[in-house]
Amino acid sequence: MSADAPTPRRPVSIHDLRASKQRGEKFVMLTAYDHSAAALLDELGVPVLLVGDSLGMVVLGYESTVPVTLDEMLHHTRAVARGAPNAVVVGDLPFGTYQDGPSQALASATRLLKEAGATAVKLEGGGPMIEVTAHLVRAGIPVMGHLGLTPQSVHQFGGFKVQGRDVEAADQLVADAVGLADAGAFAIVLECVPTELGARITEAVDVPTIGIGAGPHTDGQVLVWHDLLGLTTGRLPRFVKPYADLRSEIAGAVKAFSSEVADGEYPGPEHRY
Repeated sequence: MSADAPTPRRPVSIHDLRASKQRGEKFVMLTAYDHSAAALLDELGVPVLLVGDSLGMVVLGYESTVPVTLDEMLHHTRAVARGAPNAVVVGDLPFGTYQDGPSQALASATRLLKEAGATAVKLEGGGPMIEVTAHLVRAGIPVMGHLGLTPQSVHQFGGFKVQGRDVEAADQLVADAVGLADAGAFAIVLECVPTELGARITEAVDVPTIGIGAGPHTDGQVLVWHDLLGLTTGRLPRFVKPYADLRSEIAGAVKAFSSEVADGEYPGPEHRY
């Protein structure tokens, strides 16, 4: 290996994430839906890539995550896994592929690992999902939990609303988080919960919590790739912070290309054979 060659990156494991929590080191997770994004994020050292069923809204044009199928998740997870050999690749179990119980969940999760190359799966909810989580973990499948605003249940919630505002609801979310951790979940996403509740849950469990609209006290933070880059249109949730404005950059590039083609400037002599 030459002196200028980059140092090979050691693949991240789910145990590294727990070690980060124990050291008090925060980490990030980003969504990825295709090979090129996954390869770039892996190169940048992002430890966890989530192939979220949010792809239904972000990539496929659905109004919610509910219509996303397992075949669609397999398709996108394969692409991400091929591009990110060093990250923990988490594939979402879409609506209707695990709610019927442990056997259905195992069949669906097995496909995400065997056919798509995911490292782990994510499922939404507490209550009966605690036993589902335990069943998958016993079968050797790493599971990431997801509590608070669970988008697959958006119709039941009556919209995208902050969860756990009252004492009873907050206590139930804490109990669900502890149950998921005891069942073997290696991490828990907390979405749209009050800051104090995010801190309370993070303190109550020994596995990492990953916040999205859950305040600064969780062990990690996650954003949708398109939100991070400023590619999303319309009203953004309060928790979203765009770190770039690529929508404007792309618009400028497309307009410049169109103008040069119209004027005969492109392709120039340097672009011809």
